[in-house]
Formats: sequence, C-alpha cells, structure tokens
Amino acid sequence: MFFEGHDGTRLWYEEYGEGEPLVFVSSAMLFTDMWEYQIPYFVERGYRCIAFDRRGHGRSDRPSGGYDTASTSDDLAALLEHLDLTGATLIGHSLGGAEVACYLARHGSGRVRRAAFVAATLPFMKQTEDNPQGLPETAFEQSMELLRNDRPRWMAHQAQVFFATHLGNDVHPLLIDFTIQQVMTCAPYATLQVQQAVFHTDHRAGLREIDIPTLVVHGAADFSAPIDVTGRRTAELIPGADYKEYPDAGHGLYASHHARLNADLLEFLKS
Repeated sequence: MFFEGHDGTRLWYEEYGEGEPLVFVSSAMLFTDMWEYQIPYFVERGYRCIAFDRRGHGRSDRPSGGYDTASTSDDLAALLEHLDLTGATLIGHSLGGAEVACYLARHGSGRVRRAAFVAATLPFMKQTEDNPQGLPETAFEQSMELLRNDRPRWMAHQAQVFFATHLGNDVHPLLIDFTIQQVMTCAPYATLQVQQAVFHTDHRAGLREIDIPTLVVHGAADFSAPIDVTGRRTAELIPGADYKEYPDAGHGLYASHHARLNADLLEFLKS
C-alpha cells in the first residue's frame, strides 16, 4: 500500500494485526523486510504493526531530494497522519532511531505513547569542538569515498561486521546475503544522502526534551554506531530512559539477538 510523504512522494507501507499500534522505522538502506523477526512476533501478541520504506528505499519512489533527517521525519509524520494513529510506539533502528528523535523534536508526542531506539545513530555522530566524543570527519569522508567509487565493496565490508558474527553470533549466511541485497537495491543517490544525514545531524537538544517513556538498546560490539559515541550517550541525554546493553551484539542486533530484543521490547510495552 502507498501513502503520500510530506511533499507528495509516494511511499510504501505495510500493516498487520490489530490493537495498540507499533510503528517500525527501518535502518538506512534497509526496508520493511528487515523486521521479519519483530512484526510476526508482535502481531501474534495482539499489536498492530506498521512499517514503511523510506524514500529511495525498497518499493517507495526515488525523488531527487528530501533525504535530510528533517524531511524523512516529516514523512514519518505523514504516515501517522495518514493512518490517524494515536497512542503509537515508535521503534527505530539506526537512522530510523534518529528519524524518530527528529519526529518528536519537530512534531511533539501528541500521537506517540512511547519510543524505542535500537542501535540508533544518536545523539551526534560528528566530532566537533563541543562534541569531542564524535567520529572524525576525515574518517567519514574516507568511508564515503569508497562508497562513491565501489559501492559493492563498501557494502560487503559493512556486512562483515554488521551482525558481529566474529563473536559467535549465529546469523545464517542467507540472511547476511539478503541484507546485502536490500542495501544494494537502495537508490545510489539516496544511499549517499542518508549517510550524510546520519553523520551531520545533531539531535542532542531534542533528546533532552523527550517527554515520553523511552527504551534505548545498543550492542557493545556495534561497529557502525560505536556504543561510546551513541547508545550510552543517548541514554544519558533522554530523561528517565531505560537502557539495555548487549555485550556481544553488533549493529544488526534486531536479527542476531532478536529473541532478547523482542522480549525487552515486550516488557517495555507492558511496563
């Protein structure tokens, strides 16, 4: 099914089940299929599960603009308005978590009951004078140069550490291959633009103003969003956040640690 984003872009969404709404916001370069371990689980437990493909991703249209986090969070707002959702829980992974944070900062929590940030690229990835914990821009530009010049090689390198299989996490090679297939179907221009948004967007002020129950889940072995830069600092900034840390989890913990993550999310929903 399709809905119109904030600027009329046609975006794909799916919904399953009935009950309290859960809105899953996907990672950069991935789409609704990434939630295969979460959506059936929560539908079977009486929740209405909704997910959508970000612009330039999956089955959604590929416009030439609107890939900054403010614009993509406005697309999320358009989905909630399209479905007239209230009392929703927003669950965002990686860039999806940043978009949830940006949505709350721009639109408030009137439609939202709770938020869960899973391996989110928050609060601010870029190293600056007032953000010394961030990552150096030179390292980011080197990564982007490889992405521009050899996207398949860049994707393959990321996949090697995405699920932290070197720590013994049991992720089937077919799932790893499918993840690579998903990211390779993302529009190349969109891939570059969302990576820029991930690195350059500062969410610190908005996180301090979050006024709803919040869960932060992060893996200590996350290569894509190092925990000292992201998860631990995010939990410190959000008032009253519930923080869960998985010692051996990488960025792809929604799959590698799906049983534990689902249980933690369910406990959060029922708390």
